[in-house]
Amino acid sequence: MNRNYMHPMIEKVISNIEKVMIGKRNVAELSIIALLAEGHVLLEDVPGVGKTMMVRALAKSVGANFRRIQFTPDLLPSDVTGVSIYNPKEMEFQFRPGPIMGNIILADEINRTSPKTQSALLEGMEESSVTIDGVTHRLEKPFFVMATQNPIEYEGTYPLPEAQLDRFLLKMKMGYPDMKEEIEVLDRAQKVRPIDDLEPVIDLMELRDLQAQIKEVHVDDTIKRYIVDLANRTRTHASVYLGVSPRGSIALMKAAQAYAFMYGRDYVLPDDIQYLTGPVFVHRIILKSEAKFEGISAEDVVNRVIARTPVPVQRYVK
Repeated sequence: MNRNYMHPMIEKVISNIEKVMIGKRNVAELSIIALLAEGHVLLEDVPGVGKTMMVRALAKSVGANFRRIQFTPDLLPSDVTGVSIYNPKEMEFQFRPGPIMGNIILADEINRTSPKTQSALLEGMEESSVTIDGVTHRLEKPFFVMATQNPIEYEGTYPLPEAQLDRFLLKMKMGYPDMKEEIEVLDRAQKVRPIDDLEPVIDLMELRDLQAQIKEVHVDDTIKRYIVDLANRTRTHASVYLGVSPRGSIALMKAAQAYAFMYGRDYVLPDDIQYLTGPVFVHRIILKSEAKFEGISAEDVVNRVIARTPVPVQRYVK
């Protein structure tokens, strides 16, 4: 698999993000894969590692309408979607859109609010619309949610419901920078904030065109069977209570199409599937209690599934 070539427009976006984010190229790539595949991302890590900055840098790089929702314990669903307010002068209800009405939405610390408010994002993430007082409001495309959450062991957090987790195309962690990278972060932040000077390198029309091209990337039948085989093995694994849903299989296929396109191919390879199976599958797996007690993680299950699933060996070009 040739990783020396990258689509020029995507390379521009990643290089632009790297002006702000040091040593996070892998996170930037996965974020763009989700954006191109018209999915959503869940970023989990401890506070202060740059989760919010990553979302802002991505939004600025593509010239998107950026909205931020700070999730707190007292946040209401209407604070997310918007509300209809009666105007006595006009003698009618008028809709006031909420922060979900944007292109790139930062759902910051999503697991600090109640499941009821978390679910306010569900319809928008799945249907690209929100329904308020019986009226459906379409969301402008592209519509992309990047949610951040603190590890569930932290005080004051609510675990995301399974239905909510399944709406995220992939989940990833930021991780701490190494010493050299962190010194560079300090150097850049000493006098100015790099995010303030970041300019768009592509526009929304170009982004929509890239999203349309992703759908033309060929997925051979053998690759589709490989994806389904991987998903099925999570469902029958001895340590798993609930395995990957068909939505997860679709998510893996779409992510692989975006990844192949990113690296200049119009067809998907088994290597693409193997690289993305972890970020796409791990958050969709619910382990049995005894597996957790034994110290088995969802990552362990996915790695074993990948290792034990036969890889297609046919030729995949059209």
